[in-house]
Amino acid sequence: MKREELKSILNKVKSGEIEPEEAEEMIRLEPFVDLGYARPDTHRELTQGAAEVIYGEGKSAAQIAGIAQALLGAGQERVLITRLAAQKADELSNSLELEYFDEALIGLIGGLPEPVGDGKVAVVTGGTSDCHVAEEAALTAEALGSRVQRIYDVGVAGIHRLLANAGDLSQANAVIAVAGMEGALASVVGGLVDCPVIAVPTSVGYGASFHGVAALLAMLNSCASGVSVVNIDNGYGAGYLANMINQRTGKER
Repeated sequence: MKREELKSILNKVKSGEIEPEEAEEMIRLEPFVDLGYARPDTHRELTQGAAEVIYGEGKSAAQIAGIAQALLGAGQERVLITRLAAQKADELSNSLELEYFDEALIGLIGGLPEPVGDGKVAVVTGGTSDCHVAEEAALTAEALGSRVQRIYDVGVAGIHRLLANAGDLSQANAVIAVAGMEGALASVVGGLVDCPVIAVPTSVGYGASFHGVAALLAMLNSCASGVSVVNIDNGYGAGYLANMINQRTGKER
């Protein structure tokens, strides 16, 4: 919904043409754009605090472009596209001002915003092989307005590397712990910090890791309090949740 449309509804409430409850329903539930193949939610930011994000996998470049243009046309300042293959990104660049982050498979229209508040999210990986998932998480949090500190390749095989960064971790409002193999990093981080830890199992590992299932189960069974777990390789979900925690913590402070 554009500002003038919202202002029109509010003016009708002011003049008594409609009741506040009716206006609330109009604002909260009604608006979306029907493209036939998709229904972009133009009010996601009003209902959930963050604008709609496009999941690129399984969609054609033309479909992604149509959804992005609908969101931008409705007044959305920036559009984040996750799981975007390089070939599709090249096609989209012909019609949209797209910035592409190849390691994270993320496309961004509208650029990264200035961080909101002084709080930060720390993104930690067990190894360099986990960085593609970590970058999806980090860029998601940044696109939503969080300040992000990256602390990569500090897995438990050389735990002194993690301990050397304990001071930085203690200053975060949320920590995203990204690891494959046996997934022990999340429990160790959970024992070092007093903020929520979002564990992200990755599909990195040898045969018995079962493409991330071993790390997922280990993280779900973490003995450290305050550790939550998202799905395998779900950097986006972790970044989104970490931003919510960071922004909420900033409001409370």
